[in-house]
Amino acid sequence: MERRSPSPTPIAGAGALAFSGSLWRGAAHAVPARPDPAPPYGPLRPADAHGIALPAGFTSRIVARSRQTVTGTAFTWHDAPDGGACFADGTGWIYVSNSEVGSGGGGASALRFGPAGTVTSAYPILAGTSRNCAGGATPWSTWLSCEETATGHVWETSPWGVPAVRREAMGRFNHEAAAADPVRGAVYLTEDEPDGGFYRFVPAVWGDLSAGTLQVLKAGAATSGPVPCGGTTPHAPRNEPFTWGTVPDPGGSPVPTRRQVPGMKVFDGGEGCHYAGDTVWFTTKGDGRVWRVDLLGGTYGLAYADDLRVPGPGALTGAEAMTGCAAGDLYVAEDGGAMEIRVITPDGGISVFLRVDGQSGSELCGPAFNPAGDRMYFSSQRGTSGSSSGGITYEVRGPFRR
Repeated sequence: MERRSPSPTPIAGAGALAFSGSLWRGAAHAVPARPDPAPPYGPLRPADAHGIALPAGFTSRIVARSRQTVTGTAFTWHDAPDGGACFADGTGWIYVSNSEVGSGGGGASALRFGPAGTVTSAYPILAGTSRNCAGGATPWSTWLSCEETATGHVWETSPWGVPAVRREAMGRFNHEAAAADPVRGAVYLTEDEPDGGFYRFVPAVWGDLSAGTLQVLKAGAATSGPVPCGGTTPHAPRNEPFTWGTVPDPGGSPVPTRRQVPGMKVFDGGEGCHYAGDTVWFTTKGDGRVWRVDLLGGTYGLAYADDLRVPGPGALTGAEAMTGCAAGDLYVAEDGGAMEIRVITPDGGISVFLRVDGQSGSELCGPAFNPAGDRMYFSSQRGTSGSSSGGITYEVRGPFRR
């Protein structure tokens, strides 16, 4: 496995790296978000030629389509594009994308961009795997591609095409996303099951995922009473304490990992995951929630919950992939619903950033920023056709908060 030094510029994906900056510190996202009365980007304009409704100042383009040759290359883009991340590459960058195809037809591919944003090459980085859904970037610039099957693995891949390695020690379960925490030397993992767990993998040596300890979040005793939330969600539950319990058999056979540790906190369909500033966030699509884990305080709670919101714009439906930017904003994509990507600001406001029209049979996946933070990449997994062969990967460019 190729090792490269971490880029000095921020990179973000389904499991983004740590960002610096005071906005990630303190009480940011400490209480459930509510509809933002003054969205940071303003209202959406009518949909553009690609069917994407964006705020003023933003534009979109299509960079790849499933089963079509990527412009400027000889490479055919994969079906069902899903989780993704960006990596610095000299004066350009690379966007990697998973393929959520089953029965050994999955994997991951890469789009390489020059400094002006032109695609210079495209190529596979993983093949022969199954249902590669989400994943996450590491501080040493590798991509963790996660298999969403009951006995799925995490595959460590290289954006530059070095052969991938299966990371057995990270457990076999219905893997979804991963997020690396360089401060504690851990990788957090979500599980897409109605009774799934939230895990962390602590490698024996940071930077080497070949051996280590798999643990799962255990709920502590709940505290009582309402949380002072400025009147927005007066009956929201308090943050609760948690501990980590070691999974005795990460291989998950014959007992699945989520059933091995008494007291494991159950989450309904773990999806996207993002780490920054001593906090890790993750989504659960079963109940449309965004969770916040305070790693310094040792508590977890809600950053967004549909059933706690006040009247306002439509609910976040099927909370799926997520990423963040250096300004402290979280971007959460929908699996179905209104096909929107929503932004949650550090002061607790939630608003629509973009909407994809005419693709109700699809889901939005793989949001990630390029190193400069002025371009976001994401995919519509099944596009306008509603089939995995109709996937579309987009770029949105504009004045993102940085």
